[in-house]
Amino acid sequence: MNKNTQTDRQTDRQTDRQTDRQTDRQTDRQTDRHIDRQAGRQTDRQTGIHTDRQTDTDIQTDRQTDRQTDRQTDRQTDRQTDRQTDRQTDRQTDRQTDRQTDRQTDRQADRQTDRQTDRQTDRQTGRQAGRQAGRQTDKQTDRQTERKL
Repeated sequence: MNKNTQTDRQTDRQTDRQTDRQTDRQTDRQTDRHIDRQAGRQTDRQTGIHTDRQTDTDIQTDRQTDRQTDRQTDRQTDRQTDRQTDRQTDRQTDRQTDRQTDRQTDRQADRQTDRQTDRQTDRQTGRQAGRQAGRQTDKQTDRQTERKL
């Protein structure tokens, strides 16, 4: 189970790295386009050709870029949340399993200790009872012997 978890984590990290690289490249491209458009507007203003509006394609490109970035951010956030949830669940499960195992071990140890204590008590009680019975038998025998004499 640990190997599978480790492999899954490695795969997730690798996927995250690839996603980060793609996001960085895409962001760089978008920034370059934006800078180029801004530079073009500035040139237009300086030359007297004033354009206040972006072309429809520029607007569409910006919107599309924003959507893609939002999707990627959402995916990354979801992955991080899933990983955190999985880790917490694993920790809770491990703790529960440990507690259960500890309880079972404690119960078994208590039972074994109780059995050993009971055996020792039985032996001691049996020896004492045997000694007392032997003494009483000896006393009775002595009395009977004295009577006969």
